[in-house]
Amino acid sequence: MTVAIFALLLLGAVPIALVLALTAMFYIQVSGNSVLFDSYPQQLFGAIESYGLLAIPLFMLAGELMNEGGVTRRLIDLARLLVGGFRGGLAYINLVANMMMAAIVGSAASQIAIMSRAMVPAMEREGYSRPYSAAITAAGGLLSPIIPPSMLFVLFGVMAQVPIAEMFIAGILPGLLLGFSFFLTIAVVGLVQQYPKGEWPSRAEAKRALLMGLPALSIPLIIIGGILLGLATPTESASLASLAALLLGRFLYRDLKFAMLPTVLRRTAVNAGLVIMLIAAAGVFGWVIVYERLPQMAAAWIAALTTDPFLFLLLLIGVLLLVGMIIDGIAALILVVPILLPIATQQFGISPYQFGVVVCLTLVLGLLTPPVGAGLYIASSMTGASPMRIFRSLLPFLLASLVTLVLLAWQPWLTTALIGR
Repeated sequence: MTVAIFALLLLGAVPIALVLALTAMFYIQVSGNSVLFDSYPQQLFGAIESYGLLAIPLFMLAGELMNEGGVTRRLIDLARLLVGGFRGGLAYINLVANMMMAAIVGSAASQIAIMSRAMVPAMEREGYSRPYSAAITAAGGLLSPIIPPSMLFVLFGVMAQVPIAEMFIAGILPGLLLGFSFFLTIAVVGLVQQYPKGEWPSRAEAKRALLMGLPALSIPLIIIGGILLGLATPTESASLASLAALLLGRFLYRDLKFAMLPTVLRRTAVNAGLVIMLIAAAGVFGWVIVYERLPQMAAAWIAALTTDPFLFLLLLIGVLLLVGMIIDGIAALILVVPILLPIATQQFGISPYQFGVVVCLTLVLGLLTPPVGAGLYIASSMTGASPMRIFRSLLPFLLASLVTLVLLAWQPWLTTALIGR
């Protein structure tokens, strides 16, 4: 009955946070363990009682300030300077700009929304189809849960009790590998479809793009450099990035007005509140899962299927692709980590960093796959293109992502080399 209630609420379009909280309450009631209700508020609070989670609203704030302050536009101009002259130049510009934004925003959904508004109209004007332009932008959103910072990495680090800074570092090589696979995909599609050859900017345009773009590039350097050099925690890096975005947008680019700040702060607070509420509700749901000993039962079932770590990760990818198609990535992460992480680390000897990177990338693919595909609908609403036409144009990028996932599952060093584990 608990499973039936969960499915009924989910299919009834009830917000996922309420689905998790109400399902946990239903289980406590029908199981007769009503004494667990005494611990219910404590579990709700305990799920969000972590300093590391403070990084989530701060990274959201940095992304909002960048978009309002014109930082995003300067990063796009800088990307044009780097790759704009190749065939399909705007497609490469889109991808490079997405990689820069991934080092700041940390949320795939937010990145898709921001970059769709910025890039798709420009690509259409130069002869690219609207669905393909939206598809590249949506595919670029897949970089945000891998290239640090990442909200999913923050959550995973808190749940797995591993340093968030090391999780960020573990995502650098996989993020570059995924970006490289997207570059190859754009090159192949560009040759087949004969997309227009790009133009390199003039000397004056290049000089201006460089002068205005380098300060904008300082924001991802503050985040990643501060963490890599051990000068700041992820939360401190997020606050410094927000401050840098505010100063650049207001005093250098002058696109950000102080009158905009209440709107920016309110939007950040609402979005962060939704995420934190989801984390709290999923914490209660995970508590019920652990109470029912589901991790132990799942471990016994998986052990009967395979004893090979690589095959285990392939099975995991297959299952999580289905989960991610239905459930939001954050909720799915909080559901699967308490069950599967102990199995991966204790039974198969898999590094928690490798497990975390594979799980986060697999789940975020669900943003771009039907039937739910929130990222598809965000890209569609921002561009006016049909979700299914965007999905068809996305297929080569999804295939590249799956190949990257298999490589990450096969070669653990891709996630552990930079952290020395």
